[in-house]
Amino acid sequence: MVRADGPAVLAQEPERPEGRREKLRRWFDWRRGWPLTALGLLVTGLLVFHAQVPNAVGDLGSLLETFLPWLGLAVPVLLGLALWRRAGVALVAALLPGAVWLNLFGALLVDKGSGPGDFTVLTHNVAAANDDPQGTIRMLTGSGAEIVALEELSASAAPGYADGLAAAFPYHVVEGTVGLWSSYPIDEVSVVDIKMGWTRAFRARVTTPKGPLAVYVAHLPSVRVTFDTGFTAGRRDVSAQALGDAIEHEPLRRVLLLGDLNGTMNDRSLAPVTSQMRSAQGAAGDGFGFSWPASFPTARIDQILSKGGLVPTDSRTLPADASDHLAVAADYRY
Repeated sequence: MVRADGPAVLAQEPERPEGRREKLRRWFDWRRGWPLTALGLLVTGLLVFHAQVPNAVGDLGSLLETFLPWLGLAVPVLLGLALWRRAGVALVAALLPGAVWLNLFGALLVDKGSGPGDFTVLTHNVAAANDDPQGTIRMLTGSGAEIVALEELSASAAPGYADGLAAAFPYHVVEGTVGLWSSYPIDEVSVVDIKMGWTRAFRARVTTPKGPLAVYVAHLPSVRVTFDTGFTAGRRDVSAQALGDAIEHEPLRRVLLLGDLNGTMNDRSLAPVTSQMRSAQGAAGDGFGFSWPASFPTARIDQILSKGGLVPTDSRTLPADASDHLAVAADYRY
């Protein structure tokens, strides 16, 4: 088309329907991006059916469940590759795990805290190799907590913690390598046998102004990932069953569990404990609350759990100290 009073202008013809259909066919050509489609379906399957991944070989199911939230990182990668390849089927397959991930973990991304409670509790694996216990003590005394549980207390370090925390917490008890410090009176202390051969768990009654609590402090056996044996969590699983049995038979109604469980709430092997208790982070936290390793937290293995009329109103991690774990704290009301 040529205008008499100006330069020539070419009229752009509208794209024909068959042209649009051809582009759509190219986007959804099964010959393009099928490996990405398969990967998207695989990630979706792992998220949906993680409980069916067997533990018989190398505890693969528990290993997957420990780091299950991190499968979400596959979604943007798959989306980006599908767009780059212009593979529509792969694009849809990449959106599926994203939808499943949001269904599983989306609620954790919302701050569910409702403000201060009646009291604050804290648990921290202080690490036997901690080279700045005084810094850890300052962090603990400044936390505002009334009840503090510590794990991995070495015999040489325990007296220093007892002295440093005495002013803020007049009541305390240490059994083996775990201890409890409190602003409220502590009595009825008894060791919990978690089948380790030495003491890493106990139960105590803490009498608050609004009534008694049964407080369990526990440090379950460590787990390892090795090439030849996989996820070596057998000893931890035996201890989790023993701890769950003790909590199930607790005579007091209100129960707290504070400690390093060396496992996440998603791990089926901790079900003897987690099936009967409520996670403070899940109920009142903001985000995943990863606590280990402190340098780059990838899993929440330090837990604050409760049952029996205790309502968590806030849950959080504290700034890093000289331990390889982050301390975790929670507020509760009756």
